[in-house]
Amino acid sequence: MKRPHEAPTILGVDPGSLATGWALVAGSPERPRVLACGVIKAHSGRPFGERLAAIQDRFAEILAEHRPALAAVESPFHGKSARSALQLAHARGVILAALSRAGVSTAEYSPAAIKKTVTGSGVATKEQVAYLVERLTGTKSSSRDLTDAVAVALCHQTHHRVARTIQRRTVAIEENTTE
Repeated sequence: MKRPHEAPTILGVDPGSLATGWALVAGSPERPRVLACGVIKAHSGRPFGERLAAIQDRFAEILAEHRPALAAVESPFHGKSARSALQLAHARGVILAALSRAGVSTAEYSPAAIKKTVTGSGVATKEQVAYLVERLTGTKSSSRDLTDAVAVALCHQTHHRVARTIQRRTVAIEENTTE
């Protein structure tokens, strides 16, 4: 049973129509632990609807197996083309729907916000993000989809802790003013 002061498990997701990275992170922002991670790969030769169904099915399995307390998904950036941006939006929709169906509270972060939180710079390179993810978690991967998913989870881990701290302090202040 989880104690109230324990940090929740957070599922970070880097969506894509061909490769969707995911990572389950626990611990604190100072000592994060990657509990599980992977990449959902959809076969590029299949019709787009079948690829979305494959992403949805595998993602539902991951949610059922790991039961994250919270989730964070990278929000879209300006893609290379309108077609790729539209396909990314479809993949994100499948993921967001699965998270909602599973009752997982979900936040969304821009790539710049994720980079800023993890590296200190909103314009960090993929290599800089990967380096810091490895240093913080010990997770080394040649897959940028996986590394990005860990970064998304780390971003939410930090933002969630700050929000909880503000909430606790606000409640304490309100209790002191009503006495």
